[in-house]
Amino acid sequence: MYAIIQPTNEHINYLWKEIKSHMDIKGILAITDHTLLRPTSTWEEITEILDDAIAFKCASACIPASFVVEAVNHVDKELPICTVIGFPNGYDTYKSKVFMAEDAVENGASEIDMVINLGWVKDGLFDCVEEEISMVRKAVKDGVLKVIIESSELTDEEIIHLCKIVTHSGADFIKTSTGFASGGATFEVVSLMKEHVGENVGIKAAGGISNFADATKFIDLGATRLGTSRLVKRAKAGDFS
Repeated sequence: MYAIIQPTNEHINYLWKEIKSHMDIKGILAITDHTLLRPTSTWEEITEILDDAIAFKCASACIPASFVVEAVNHVDKELPICTVIGFPNGYDTYKSKVFMAEDAVENGASEIDMVINLGWVKDGLFDCVEEEISMVRKAVKDGVLKVIIESSELTDEEIIHLCKIVTHSGADFIKTSTGFASGGATFEVVSLMKEHVGENVGIKAAGGISNFADATKFIDLGATRLGTSRLVKRAKAGDFS
């Protein structure tokens, strides 16, 4: 556990000098979605996530949909706002997910992380999975769409099939995990995704990424986006390990 340090300008300037001496750290933070999706999250906690994500120049802040309007106003165009739909179980209907995506975009979210229907995967209904992703893709319009496949619950064969589906659907990223299932991102899964996903699709590793050493390895294996809150917490504490 790290002590909460309020990001004063003086403290941030000091830490940024330290980060500049570790240019790989700066690059890692630049592709990190600083995340808080805990069900009990409060606005005070969300504002800390937003302020830290701005201060450490993260890719986005990923937060619950109910906070998107306030978050967009709070960051005042300094940071992309990401939210989740069908989260964390993915078994909402087509129409529900499309509505949630449209609502989030209307409220100002520029990035959407959607959870697929895992039951359909287990039943072999891959056409339904692809159709749903494509429908959400249209709802997100010009925004960034990341597709969460919850890899800890899947076989390698299912992951490979989903890599092809996500590629065909027009989504921007395939994402390993919600962080709320039996496991998170693993090196093996990211490597498998890299081998089978299309060149136009990024890979987001999320769930359990706790230090910069692991983050570096995920990136080396093919991850182009990371989802975690722990890296910024480490940076705030001056711990770049």
